Amino acid sequence: MRAPALCLRPICCVVLLSLGLSLSACRPAAKQEVVIYTALDQEFSESHFDTYHEQTGVAVVPKFDTEANKTVGLTEALLAEKDRPRCDVFWNNEILNTLRLQKAGLLAPYHPKHEDEYPASFRSADGYWHGFAARARILLVNTDLLAEEERPSSIFDLADKKWEGKGGYAKPLFGTTATHAAVLFAQLGNERAKEFFTKLQTSAKMLPGNKQVAQAVSSGEIAFGLTDTDDAIVEIQSGRPVAIVYPDQGEGQLGTLFIPNTLAIIKGGPNPEAARQLVDYLLSAEVESTLARGPSAQIPLNTTLDIPLQVESPQTIKPMEVDWEAAVDQWDTAAEFLREKILTN
Repeated sequence: MRAPALCLRPICCVVLLSLGLSLSACRPAAKQEVVIYTALDQEFSESHFDTYHEQTGVAVVPKFDTEANKTVGLTEALLAEKDRPRCDVFWNNEILNTLRLQKAGLLAPYHPKHEDEYPASFRSADGYWHGFAARARILLVNTDLLAEEERPSSIFDLADKKWEGKGGYAKPLFGTTATHAAVLFAQLGNERAKEFFTKLQTSAKMLPGNKQVAQAVSSGEIAFGLTDTDDAIVEIQSGRPVAIVYPDQGEGQLGTLFIPNTLAIIKGGPNPEAARQLVDYLLSAEVESTLARGPSAQIPLNTTLDIPLQVESPQTIKPMEVDWEAAVDQWDTAAEFLREKILTN
């Protein structure tokens, strides 16, 4: 008698199922990614994302914004996405709006592995934000129009009648200029700060941004202006007749304001572990060295670095001592005054 035929269908199914599971286990995982909203210019930040991708295999997905209001635009996007965050890391090119996000409860604490290499004055004690790669707020002077012994030495010279019509500043509602305004309201108190900005309005020319201030100085449209070191360096490297004055270095004066880039992790972001790893990478001596050597001449804050710099640093000149929390607490008062009393007149 012929042996009965075996039913192979269940066995085949089991084999195929096992094979499928084995193949599935061997299949590479989906590519990991991390989303970063970036206010630093794309030309200066994007190469770091490419390098990180090459080293780790993690794709960095950046969101950039427009030059005129990049920090404000990205901040408003993060606030709008509060209930369903799309961003993992915020790389701000200043600090005021990072602190606004902290106050709104949008940031997650994290202590990066290199945080102790950075001054306590440029990082959150609770790990909500981390400062690095600073810029200084300086006076750029036209050397054809002002001899060295004639040059202004303080930001308050902009509001002095002696210099009426000769100075310039950027609209104080965005970027580092907004941060500077908030700091001055905290340092001087409301009345003195309001007096300064009221005089500034009639004594100096307001321009759209820091870049335009630097260009106006180099062209001779104005004799000097308040701007950032990165915009000043562009004019210097282009061979323009300009020089940097680090303001308020005398005894009893405020000192020069250094404003850091800041990194922060967004609470509830889609890739929290990838966010922490990216912050570890960006907050490093290697990245700061590259930014310092680049055309924007960012100023390293990492205390282990000893490299030639294109500009002065908090270690080489008198820096302004800043209470960042007090500054952000003053911002609403400052912004309301500047909008109603300065920008509308």
